[in-house]
Amino acid sequence: MNTKTDRTNVARQFIEAIPHSRALAMSLDEIGDGVAKISMPYDERFIGDPATGVIHGGAVFALMDTCSGAAVMSHEQAPIGTATIDLRIDYMRAATPGQRIRARAECYHVTRSVAFVRATAVDDDDGNPVASATGAFTFQRAKGA
Repeated sequence: MNTKTDRTNVARQFIEAIPHSRALAMSLDEIGDGVAKISMPYDERFIGDPATGVIHGGAVFALMDTCSGAAVMSHEQAPIGTATIDLRIDYMRAATPGQRIRARAECYHVTRSVAFVRATAVDDDDGNPVASATGAFTFQRAKGA
């Protein structure tokens, strides 16, 4: 599993296999070379504040966590598995009701067993991030890699 296409396919399968990713209607928009972009549509089922229609922070967290894991899975070191060790999210503002939320994550450093990721979530008001995150993920290499 050393080719870019193989890594991309593994990452895509990883996302599609996660039930909460399907429930949130996450869409893999772009992936490769340690970078992933995933989005999810506005959905009234995930409103956290009925008075304002704002999506719950847990849905944003799930999007950023999934996107971060996908970025690790697409890294050139070709991991065969990953899991979240730590993910810290700073919520900067509420996502605008009715707008799609898009996350972009980059795996910027790997050690023998840990990958480090930075991520940002935006809505249609791209200039103002909804949230930013930093995280650490397990990095399981294939035997002999």
